[in-house]
Amino acid sequence: MAEPEKLITVDIATPDGLIYSCDGISVEMRAIDGQRTILYNHTPLLTPLSICEVKVTRDKEASNKVDHIAISGGYIEFSDNVATIIADSAERAANIDVSRAEAAKARAEKHLKEAIASHDQPSFERAQIALRRAVNRISVYNNKK
Repeated sequence: MAEPEKLITVDIATPDGLIYSCDGISVEMRAIDGQRTILYNHTPLLTPLSICEVKVTRDKEASNKVDHIAISGGYIEFSDNVATIIADSAERAANIDVSRAEAAKARAEKHLKEAIASHDQPSFERAQIALRRAVNRISVYNNKK
């Protein structure tokens, strides 16, 4: 008799509420200190996340059973085989408006150049973050294909 698949629950919430909840075999994301993959019975964990793509693999036999979610930083807490991500913002790949993300990227690049020209460090840092968020959303959208 086949052993039942060992699954973890992955929940992603933002200030707007729960945007994703699914059982999977793994969840991958970038913590501020590097890439992380969490599997069944992983050691309990609480760590801050970077602006990144979260990948939830739902089935190890089918490569199309991977969900892609763009997040703009936050935290992940894992215990008792439940991964809870609290993110500043999160968007499933299928819901990303790529033309809006590309427009945000262009605006951020423009603001970055203006901040460099005027030696405005706070504006430079805000533009860098906006650019990373836009590039992440575009990348996640492209990875779903």
